[in-house]
Amino acid sequence: MITIKTKEEIAVMREGGKILAKIVKELEKMVRPGITTQELNRAAEVLVLKSGGQCSFLGFQGYPACLCTSINEEIVHAVPSGRVLKEGDIVSLDLGILYKGLHTDMAVTVPVGKVSPEINRLIRVTKKALKRGIKKVRPGNTFGDISNTIQRYIEDQGFFVVKDLCGHGIGKVLHEDPEILNYGSRHSGPEIKPGMVFCLEPMVAAGTREIKKTKDGQAYKTADDSLSAHFEHAIVATKNGAKVLTVI
Repeated sequence: MITIKTKEEIAVMREGGKILAKIVKELEKMVRPGITTQELNRAAEVLVLKSGGQCSFLGFQGYPACLCTSINEEIVHAVPSGRVLKEGDIVSLDLGILYKGLHTDMAVTVPVGKVSPEINRLIRVTKKALKRGIKKVRPGNTFGDISNTIQRYIEDQGFFVVKDLCGHGIGKVLHEDPEILNYGSRHSGPEIKPGMVFCLEPMVAAGTREIKKTKDGQAYKTADDSLSAHFEHAIVATKNGAKVLTVI
């Protein structure tokens, strides 16, 4: 069942989303060649606790960290470690916080130092796919309208939609109904109604839509080890369209 959030709940999620966006911005600034993903995770833990929130991902379905740090071919849910970021890598920083009893969640993909023009294009296309999806959030549209818009843009740009992973509703629980695919048909799925809060998160691969689990069983990666990118925002549907919660 898709829940409709109250005005009070949305106000709390807006506050939590702003805090989350500030934390992610600080983590982005830390990304550079030579830093480890565990260092980024420790920084995230400190920033979340200072904010008065809690790490949403820590312990969720057995996940052992606060931050997800997916590098290059890793798509989502990679566990921070002693791995050192190198010039030319890309890393997805995916973070959720629980603030005053409600979750928010967002992700960005960040270049490490100087990257190739094609990698920059992959990042740019993924970010723009999210923006295009957000524009479809309005009463009367369906979640299929969002999914179709994201898919068509990504595929028109010559990249692949990761079809086995999706966005989700969010609130008192980190993953609520509905599941929001990054592909699909117009006018399909539930109708968007004011007060719905959910996360859109296109995941885009350069070489294949096929995925597999990493050796530790936590993360997903592209089956051919091609690069991938991931962006995510938490959004509330209003009578006038989308309001992004995870912005400063």
